[in-house]
Amino acid sequence: MSNAHPMVTAINAFNDNYIWALASKNNNQIALVDPGDAAVCIDYIERNNLTLSTILITHHHSDHVGGIEKLLEYAKANAWSVTVYGPANERISQLDVTLKENDIVTLAELNCQLNVLDLPGHTKGHIAYYNNDMVFCGDTLFSGGCGRLFEGTPEQMHSSLTKLANLPKSTLIYCAHEYTQANLAFALAVEPENFDLHNYAEQVKFKRQQSQATIPSNIGLERKINPFLRCQEPTVKLAALAYTNQKQGSDSDVFAVIRAWKDNF
Repeated sequence: MSNAHPMVTAINAFNDNYIWALASKNNNQIALVDPGDAAVCIDYIERNNLTLSTILITHHHSDHVGGIEKLLEYAKANAWSVTVYGPANERISQLDVTLKENDIVTLAELNCQLNVLDLPGHTKGHIAYYNNDMVFCGDTLFSGGCGRLFEGTPEQMHSSLTKLANLPKSTLIYCAHEYTQANLAFALAVEPENFDLHNYAEQVKFKRQQSQATIPSNIGLERKINPFLRCQEPTVKLAALAYTNQKQGSDSDVFAVIRAWKDNF
């Protein structure tokens, strides 16, 4: 199987969620990533005359799993067979296939394979799906930011973000929320002298004024501008020191400080 890049389209949901639709150029089959809202997905499917074959879930929060039940009922009414994939370490009742690190999801109808990464932090069992071109990382990494720690530890989240940072620079980041502008306001508080960050903030401001999405981002850009991927950088270490008046021992400690700072920003 050639690992083709499926066409990826954002379906807007709720205030700022992105549900990702993966489609093939050769047929009308689609996969959906984290369909929290069935209604917007069904509308998209019907408008584009598509057939749903796969649902990919990154974690158990309701804005990511809330639409599964209705989508399965809708598929059944259309006599479609849908496979639901998701994390092995979370309780999601509708999963057909449970996944952990190094598993591979083969989407034959999209001519594409996705590898699985374990990304604990935002939730205990959070996973991502990636290949050489793209990563669907749910609420772990955002452009300019990262997810809140609801269930995992700072050490876990720092380790998960480091995994993502080590993907090829050109990897497109399909995260689940349009949080970029608010994230960059915080990033600029951490690294006010970061030239790349200032540049990117201007581009994002323009895009949002035109009501355009800022996602996907890419790993190379995030390594330059995202403070949560830059805990090893002297500028970020100094910012953490200034915030707490205490020197941090490890990069993971620096991460813990700036994540707590962001929570109160």
